[in-house]
Amino acid sequence: MGYGFSRLETDSRLLDGSSSNDGLRTSPQINRQLHSVDNDIAQLTRLQSPQENFSLTRPGKREYPVSVVTMLAGREANLSKRGRFSPGDCRHVLSKYLPVNGPWVVDQMSTRTYVSQFSADGSLFMAAFQGSQIRIYDVERGWKVRKNILARSFTWTITDAVLSPDKRHLVYGSMSPMAHIVNVGSAAKESIANNTEIHEGLDFTSPEDGGFSFGMFSLKFSADGREIVAGSNDDDIYVYDLEAKKVSLRTTGHRSDVNTVCFADESGHLIYSGSDDRAIKVWDRRCLRPNGRCAGVLMGHLEGITFIDSRGDGRYLISNGKDQATKLWDIRKMSSKPPYYPRQSNSEWDYRWMDYPSQARELKHPYDQSIATYKGHSVLRTLIRCYFSPEYSTGQKYIYTGSHDSCIYIYDLVTGAQVAKLKHHKSTVRDCSWHPSYPMLVSSSWDGDIVKWEARGGGEAPAPANKEILRRRHFY
Repeated sequence: MGYGFSRLETDSRLLDGSSSNDGLRTSPQINRQLHSVDNDIAQLTRLQSPQENFSLTRPGKREYPVSVVTMLAGREANLSKRGRFSPGDCRHVLSKYLPVNGPWVVDQMSTRTYVSQFSADGSLFMAAFQGSQIRIYDVERGWKVRKNILARSFTWTITDAVLSPDKRHLVYGSMSPMAHIVNVGSAAKESIANNTEIHEGLDFTSPEDGGFSFGMFSLKFSADGREIVAGSNDDDIYVYDLEAKKVSLRTTGHRSDVNTVCFADESGHLIYSGSDDRAIKVWDRRCLRPNGRCAGVLMGHLEGITFIDSRGDGRYLISNGKDQATKLWDIRKMSSKPPYYPRQSNSEWDYRWMDYPSQARELKHPYDQSIATYKGHSVLRTLIRCYFSPEYSTGQKYIYTGSHDSCIYIYDLVTGAQVAKLKHHKSTVRDCSWHPSYPMLVSSSWDGDIVKWEARGGGEAPAPANKEILRRRHFY
């Protein structure tokens, strides 16, 4: 598939016209929009990527940033007396180079791609396909397939798969109460369940289930890799202890399918969950009440929630909703029991096969607790995912999401402006992943294509994701 067949649409109001997309312009309109987002998150985002050593001040005028070229010249002249960029200066430069060039094909499969994510350090990439196949790619070795996994006990599709923080294991689940764990670090390239390798079962059932079968929609590792939190279609939230090999926590969290769960931060104390009942709930495991009540609820979506991503600070999160919107939340605004607001769109509407009702697009939740809303993409047919951009390279100043219209959307977190729209795929983009330290984004689609987008024009594999290599390449 030639490079000339893909297209990129960027918001011309935000770019300075350079081919490298390194000049986001701040217009008066965008300055006015800065006040539409909660001041705390706006200030935190700015503080994560300041020009610490390369700002200029004219007499009687405010401080203003200098160009990247001037920053590079200043670094070579050692104007900062540090001999290198500070972390803030590094993020300031890298965040301007959006991964919008390309794409270049990583792999092409004959089945739908449901899940695709980089490992924590970016050295591995995992993709799970409809049916039973999961592939682990070695990013630093030309995207060679390190492990080809043939799953077991799956129903319909692999609904979620996740790499452990240490990259030693992968857990996958489907519409079954049994998840499975695979040793990613083993020598076997072909991992066929209980044939070439053991795929150990993680049983989420309990005696009181009485044989009732349920399925897993969402799986996430804790930061220490010792636990897995899961959301299911029996309205429950589970925490599985990998050392004890049993469920350590189970609570009925919602009134409908729990489509998405995640840990709020590295402590593992807080858990976020999102459901088809339109609620996002916050759970504090240190004081989980005997009746299973959550610590708080966030309301604002008009339809079910498909995905949640935590900023990692135990305070902010984003969510994708079937009301065709991504929302930004601050858990300090949560309520113990928000007012009930009935569903306003056509009660017979089903996002799996129907378009979103046009009359519902202008509806607003009267008790919306979110602090920002991002629109433009479409959330239809499947549980489409959204994320914060990486902290290391962008200061988390963007959010990005797949879309039913076959595109990937990137929004400015603070202004809400759409800064990029990537076009290549022929079908729904369910998942996408931004490399944690390199300006590269990989998208996967129901068309079977896995492709990578980069800030530069070349299509070679990224540099190893470690700081020593980055120093030698003069980012620091």
